[in-house]
Amino acid sequence: MKIDVRNVSKIFPRFDGGKNIVLDNISFSADNGDFVVILGESGGGKTTLLNLIAGLETPTSGEVFVDDIKVTGIHPSRSMLFQQPVLIPWLNVKDNVAYGCRIRGDIENLDYRVYQFIEMMGLSGFENAKPASLSLGMAQRVCLARALVGRADIVLLDEPFASLDTFTQAHIQEELINIWLSERFTAVFVTHDINEAILLGNKIILLGGYPGAVSGMYAIDDPYPRTINDPLFKVYREEILSLLKHTHVGSRRFFK
Repeated sequence: MKIDVRNVSKIFPRFDGGKNIVLDNISFSADNGDFVVILGESGGGKTTLLNLIAGLETPTSGEVFVDDIKVTGIHPSRSMLFQQPVLIPWLNVKDNVAYGCRIRGDIENLDYRVYQFIEMMGLSGFENAKPASLSLGMAQRVCLARALVGRADIVLLDEPFASLDTFTQAHIQEELINIWLSERFTAVFVTHDINEAILLGNKIILLGGYPGAVSGMYAIDDPYPRTINDPLFKVYREEILSLLKHTHVGSRRFFK
């Protein structure tokens, strides 16, 4: 599915009656099958933007469209993976993965699909384990399997690997790209990690400043899988880092 973000701004009220302008006049598009990375520092409005695309929040002004239909709320065609794993504690791994599909009545070949993604995520043998017995990395892999098993047209990912160790992070990044290349859903991935953005995205949206605004866009044409040793990796990284430094939020945050 295609995503169009058109002149979107988001303002939150402050406790003192002022306004916290989080996003200001954001516009960009993602074509069907794109892997878009929204890159910026913490506190720059990335999660808010993702929530607007998901339909979890509404813009103060502007509009978000999916295949030319205005987003007015959540929809099963859009699946979201959060920063921290959120699992139902009394359900085992396979039932957590299947939960959303069962709620929607999407049960065709569901058992096969669930076990397929459990295997992809390296969770075979833990089908009957409860969340309390899982490591953080395993729990996040369960959440990723749950996000993908419903065959969503759009998958939204909010810094899902930030809390994982380097080895687990690299493994799940690779699995995510392999699944995306196979399924060709549209992905929007939020991160503050420049390396992760270049490794994953075919389009990078730079979000910076206060209020948060689009400060640049990059098309990354390198084939997958990518590594930090790719010839253009250093070039992309230096250009992006230079631009992000000029839109640093922390030293210039203010409120109206």
